[in-house]
Amino acid sequence: MDFSLVTSVFEMLRLTPPSKLTLLSAQSFTLRHYPPTPPDIDTLILGIDSPDLARQVALVLRIVYADSHTVSAVGKAGVTETSLAGFGGADLVYPVSLFVPSLGEGTSFEAFAEIVSHLRAPDGCPWDKEQTHATLRKHLLEESYETLSALDANDVDGMREEFGDLLLQIVLNSQIAYESGEFTMTHVTKSIYDKIVRRHPHVFGDVKLNGVDDVLTNWEKLKEKERGGKKEDKGILDGVPAALPALNQAQEYQDRAARVGFDWSEIDDVLEKVREEIEEIKAAENLEQVKGELGDLFFVLVNLSRWREVDAESALREANLKFKRRFGYVEKSAKAQGRNLSDMTLEEMDAFWDEAKKIGL
Repeated sequence: MDFSLVTSVFEMLRLTPPSKLTLLSAQSFTLRHYPPTPPDIDTLILGIDSPDLARQVALVLRIVYADSHTVSAVGKAGVTETSLAGFGGADLVYPVSLFVPSLGEGTSFEAFAEIVSHLRAPDGCPWDKEQTHATLRKHLLEESYETLSALDANDVDGMREEFGDLLLQIVLNSQIAYESGEFTMTHVTKSIYDKIVRRHPHVFGDVKLNGVDDVLTNWEKLKEKERGGKKEDKGILDGVPAALPALNQAQEYQDRAARVGFDWSEIDDVLEKVREEIEEIKAAENLEQVKGELGDLFFVLVNLSRWREVDAESALREANLKFKRRFGYVEKSAKAQGRNLSDMTLEEMDAFWDEAKKIGL
């Protein structure tokens, strides 16, 4: 890399070299899918020697920077200021260097980790300084459910906010772990990085797999191998969190068992099992039997959902929301007539319910 070029680039830009600068070779973008630079620091990319390489650099940068983000191409022909989306093409005289101004304060993961660390510092927030893994547990759970609600509602703004709240929980717990000498945020990211690479040999290695089913089967084999390399005696299902909602837990149990071949041979067998469980509920003679048979029915219905490639938890949540909307319509309709639901007959309430269905609620 020609470091002497950096000075001449900033002279042509008529800018004072920034106190913080990421310096990259354009060739480092050829196999990348995400920019290798924190967006809160100015970036200078050297050695863009062709329209194809220019387009590749822009393609990767646009994952983080807006298409309208102003950049400067610097070469023998001078300075060309353009948008990131407009950068590249045969009109430039190659080679060029590309100056990418930062997105400003607070746009990098490192900046976020810094403010979280500051919260725990002596001059930080009294509340945050008192938190532990145990006290944050309920907040992690709440944020997870709020994220699911945003996903269920397809609320893009809500998802963006809730993903941020989840990230706060991860970084804050990692900071607490660092202070306790347990692990650091680097350990967290390195661990999941290694796991993703290890469990995707068909992407990062030379393993050949055909389709999603092969991927999932191989995934389970890799996990089984990992468990075998550990001292604790854990089975395929032991890694499923006990705190998962029951439908999620049932589907995960069934998914994992199916990956090693423990599954019905065809969906008709599952449907027959549904009918069998319903008959057993009818034949139940006491509360304990009813509870047991209902549990079996729920479990096989989850299996039916899995066979139909439906997430059982999401399906029930959507059904709950639908019931809430329609029942809310019944309440409002009764109120509009000056009546209380408790004074209405079931037939009258059903009429409002049918109206709700007709208008698409």
